[in-house]
Amino acid sequence: MNLKEYIRSIPDYPKKGILFRDITTLIKHEGAFSETINQIIERSKKFNFTKIAAIESRGFVFASAVSYILKKPFIMLRKKNKLPAEVHSIDFELEYGTATIEVHKDSINENDSVLIIDDLIATGGTAEAAAKLVEISKGKVAAFIFVINLFDLGGSDNLNKKNYKVENLIDFPGH
Repeated sequence: MNLKEYIRSIPDYPKKGILFRDITTLIKHEGAFSETINQIIERSKKFNFTKIAAIESRGFVFASAVSYILKKPFIMLRKKNKLPAEVHSIDFELEYGTATIEVHKDSINENDSVLIIDDLIATGGTAEAAAKLVEISKGKVAAFIFVINLFDLGGSDNLNKKNYKVENLIDFPGH
């Protein structure tokens, strides 16, 4: 199955000049969604990890299904002020703005190796922030798996240069 066929491209969203790669058309198709989860699981076999983390919100869709199937704990990396207990917090830049993500301080321990799953990597700012959250929690990043890599925006390359392992299912240009 060619998963690329199930991704809708929306020009000028969320602002002019951005070509948004929409995964809602993939997840609403039961065969494409199942195949996506299967491919993530297959790629995850390359890595040794104890927990799965995902970045709010679209990463939750994929990571929760993978976590359930693999019977691994699921950690939510959430937007600012969405978690009720004590948090670690990281500010970062997006392709089209700035943001903050947080994790509960008791979610990741020093012996944890964390697989981070998200729907898309563009410039890599969000992914780097996620890695920092894992690391300030004293965990280790096992790898990243993205459904979509916007290859010409350099995020995957930047993560590789920082010695993170990166997998993705689909490549698209970012513009």
